[in-house]
Amino acid sequence: MIVGARPRFRQIIIEVWKPLTILFVWDVAVTAFHMMTPIKEPPLPTALFGTAIALFMGFRTNAAYARWWEARTLWGGLINASRSLARITRSLTKGEPEGSEMRHNIILRQIAFAHSMRCQLRRQSPYEDIGRIAGTDVADMAVARLNPANALLEDISGIYADALAEGRITEIQQATVERVLIDIANAQGGMERIKNTPLPNGFRFFPNLFTRVFCVLLPIALVESLGLATPIGSTLIGLVFLAVLSIGEDLTDPFANSVHDVPLTAMCRTIEIDLLQTAGLTAPEPLTPDQGVLW
Repeated sequence: MIVGARPRFRQIIIEVWKPLTILFVWDVAVTAFHMMTPIKEPPLPTALFGTAIALFMGFRTNAAYARWWEARTLWGGLINASRSLARITRSLTKGEPEGSEMRHNIILRQIAFAHSMRCQLRRQSPYEDIGRIAGTDVADMAVARLNPANALLEDISGIYADALAEGRITEIQQATVERVLIDIANAQGGMERIKNTPLPNGFRFFPNLFTRVFCVLLPIALVESLGLATPIGSTLIGLVFLAVLSIGEDLTDPFANSVHDVPLTAMCRTIEIDLLQTAGLTAPEPLTPDQGVLW
């Protein structure tokens, strides 16, 4: 996620320079044709066409941003639920030694769960992160399943079930923990729904098509009034439409591991720091933006 108060013009140019260059060449060609031939270009209702496209793109951008914001909200809920789980675990193991095996196993598995979700949403292997945090045995168990994050969540629930069977916690305490685990599972399901359910194809195909058609027709409509300034005027207007089109594309998948995505790595580090400190273990430093981008 790009951080900072001002948008980076360089990033916008990087994303749209190819179609913008083609558009500028087309504008120059239309202007040259107009100047060298007596043929008059037909009047085109570009203002009406542009307004319709702007409305359509506005709907698409709003839908894409709603997906991005829901993804951020779900991860915020996961952070809160992870803190609650660690706090409850610490409370329930308060009478045990400081290095309680149960406490550490649960907290480390919850940290591994967050990193596993990050990797799964970005279509990466979570084995290395799970092994680093919870050990290779846990990593082997998790990646043997189709959904490693769900395997870790089941493992946490199993630890509490064993504690109940051993009489270390009560049924009421286990029910309290299960409610938190349900919140975590609901957040996981919401993230997977966003990742696995893209916007309808029409929301992606038609804005791209109509924007490019509009950019092609624009210099034909403007050349009569702008003359030699047509390439500049048409290219600037095209830049606006292409930039809005690019914004919608960038927000469509909030887990694509690009500079515009939800900063999953930073949020996983937040969970890791908070839970390790709750367990009384050494925690790493928070992540900082890398060249203006928080990953």
